[in-house]
Amino acid sequence: MDELIAKLTQDAGIDAATAEKAVGIILNFLRQQAPAEAVDQATAAIPGAQQAADRQAQAQAGGIGGAIAGLGGLVGGNGGLMALAGQLTSAGLSMGQMQAVGKTLFAHVREKAGEEVVGAIVSAVPGLSQFV
Repeated sequence: MDELIAKLTQDAGIDAATAEKAVGIILNFLRQQAPAEAVDQATAAIPGAQQAADRQAQAQAGGIGGAIAGLGGLVGGNGGLMALAGQLTSAGLSMGQMQAVGKTLFAHVREKAGEEVVGAIVSAVPGLSQFV
């Protein structure tokens, strides 16, 4: 995870805590939207990613994260990429930083887990390909 966080801080211009939070938010989103096997392979390829996702899931279980998830349900499913963008904005990321985080995260997953894993995730989430 340290290697990924270092890449994210450099590529997106964010601090390490924000980078870890963004990874957790994205992984939790993928848990809901993408095939479990592919997401499990992606998180297994990045030591510490599972723990970051779990910490973020606990933080989102209540408070504003839970409220946002509930509102997402009103617009269909969990709100898709719009809900994800809202969570990342709440974490302090700009649109440009979100794109940099997405590209860097998926490049890292591709490097560690392979193209097949990334392809399975991207093909399952409408619109995700523009951030990869």
